[in-house]
Amino acid sequence: MYRFNLNPAYCKGCGICIAACPKKVIESTGRLDAKGHILPGGGDMSRCTGCRLCELVCPDFAVAIVEDEAAEEKNDVNPD
Repeated sequence: MYRFNLNPAYCKGCGICIAACPKKVIESTGRLDAKGHILPGGGDMSRCTGCRLCELVCPDFAVAIVEDEAAEEKNDVNPD
């Protein structure tokens, strides 16, 4: 499972990450930052494939997709 991390200090609310997501996981949150920018956020992250296209297209390097290790550990089945 992956987490959508946003650095709101860098985000200008352009929405390029939202448009680029092939699974339409990233969506507008409706939250405004101090400058009045509408911030994106991760919706149903279970659909995220971790392609990181949102990171690649963000012109301000505000987006990061991080593997959620706690979720991975829960799904890790050890038969021993």
